[in-house]
Amino acid sequence: MSGKKVELFTDGACSGNPGPGGWGAILRFDGVEKELSGGEALTTNNRMEMTAAIKGLEALKRSCRVDIYTDSKYLQQGVSEWMKGWKAKGWPERIKNQDLWKELDVLIQKHDVHFHWVKGHAGHPENERADVLATGAIAAFR
Repeated sequence: MSGKKVELFTDGACSGNPGPGGWGAILRFDGVEKELSGGEALTTNNRMEMTAAIKGLEALKRSCRVDIYTDSKYLQQGVSEWMKGWKAKGWPERIKNQDLWKELDVLIQKHDVHFHWVKGHAGHPENERADVLATGAIAAFR
């Protein structure tokens, strides 16, 4: 792994659950930031939270240490606590969003990834910006 350290701030949003959704991600490396966003016409909030992390990790050009900050306990706990057991059991069919969990698993193997939970809508500047990106992306699908 490279010694490069990247911060990734992510958020997902949904208008209705399910409904049109958006995701936002902010990558920070060496004082430089890049904002990413997108969405889907029919999705769930959890899928958008996961997609934000996936898209952020996909944007990285080389292996590095990545600190991911999310307000989604579902995402943070899924990766930090549940995924190991799912993999050991051969990815049981009952797992919701299994396609995205598997995608995250592959991406996480390429980097030294650490997930951090932050309280949503509590004034965390980057989380608030990621939320604006995510909610703004929904407009294209209304």
